[in-house]
Amino acid sequence: MKFAWIAAEKADFRVRDCCRALQVSSSGFYAWRRRPASAHATRDEQLRVLVRASFDASRRRYGSPRIYEDLLEQDVRVSRKRVIRLMQAEGLRARARRRFKHTTMSEHDQRVAANLLDRQFTADAPNRRWVGDTTEFVIGESAKLYLAAMLDLFSRFVVGWAVSPVNDRHLTRRALEMALKRRCPEAGLLHHSDQGCTYASEDYQRLLDAYGLTCSMSRRGDCYDNAVMEAFFSSLKSELADRFPSYSQAKMELFDYIEVFYNQRRRHSTLGQISPAAFERRALARRVDPVENRQDRGFPPVPHAPSLSFEAEHQTTADPRNAAVH
Repeated sequence: MKFAWIAAEKADFRVRDCCRALQVSSSGFYAWRRRPASAHATRDEQLRVLVRASFDASRRRYGSPRIYEDLLEQDVRVSRKRVIRLMQAEGLRARARRRFKHTTMSEHDQRVAANLLDRQFTADAPNRRWVGDTTEFVIGESAKLYLAAMLDLFSRFVVGWAVSPVNDRHLTRRALEMALKRRCPEAGLLHHSDQGCTYASEDYQRLLDAYGLTCSMSRRGDCYDNAVMEAFFSSLKSELADRFPSYSQAKMELFDYIEVFYNQRRRHSTLGQISPAAFERRALARRVDPVENRQDRGFPPVPHAPSLSFEAEHQTTADPRNAAVH
């Protein structure tokens, strides 16, 4: 370490003075410089490049668990501890989570549904259980932008979303309509949300009835009843932003995060560190149990599924009923 420090500082100080201050010999320093790097140090330099590439590809959002999975997927043999050490040496840190304001407007006289989901945040196939919620962002100094999103509990895929400067029933309807057109679910799907007036409104409930969706609502003031959506919004704001300079910038960056990064690439801990889209493709290709990737439940890790043809991949995204696990 002393010789490394001298090498870093020799542009500003004379080598002889540095060696004298650190009580090492000048000949030892020059011998150290001529000595070839060890195999371990050489490997570290190679891994630094790969770790940095994975970190940058995630828009500086990944911590060591997901970067470690990225390297394994590239057939790079490395330990998690080594990834942590290299990230610390490079000063690479994922963005920390923060607490955010809730936007539920539950003071209304509309009918509310029972909590049929009852915190059962899993599904045995796509389009069996959806959860929805709304959150807000700051635009400029004080303007607001609201995001309504709908998540499929089978794969945590964002099946529908919409943004608006106004948090009303039209916003949540547009998110639901996008999900219905995108996934074409069968009757009987369980739709869960909070008790907000945007979800309890008559026209929103009529849309649920028209498609045969069963309504479920969280208990008032209990955020844990819709914990999956709370976690999604927390990740989104931590990894992207909670304020934007303009509406156009916000819409562009939200599209990129949700459709390009989160759905298609972001590794999800609940899914065994693969993306929602990859999880659905694996279910289609392997007919695996939806929790088989969860090593913390005692299941062994499953090898990554072979890539599918464009037609099969497109079919999975466009109509995930074909990916159902029975």
